[in-house]
Amino acid sequence: MTSADPAAEGRRRADEFLTLLTAEDRAADTLLEGLTEVRDLVFLGAGLTAIARAEGRALPTAQRAQASTRQTNLGQLRDRSRGDVDGLRAWLRKSGEEILFIRSLHATAQQTSG
Repeated sequence: MTSADPAAEGRRRADEFLTLLTAEDRAADTLLEGLTEVRDLVFLGAGLTAIARAEGRALPTAQRAQASTRQTNLGQLRDRSRGDVDGLRAWLRKSGEEILFIRSLHATAQQTSG
């Protein structure tokens, strides 16, 4: 990692990954494949987790509880994959998909209320 602040670099990569994932761009997988160090993958995951938790907190109570459970399950997947680069990539992919799901819940709620 070239950044002096690995957490900031992880958040930047998380934003980039989500942009690619939203566009259904194959470059999202290329981004993950380009990260070969466990440390880089974990910092990207920390960025995704922060986004998912922040956006999940804005959901209605029942959906927020469900999102929290999914975050716990993703944490367990991360823990099982500790040290396994391919397993961490799978965790990151699922984490990104979770954020897109949370965003779709927000969009649906806005459409039905407005």
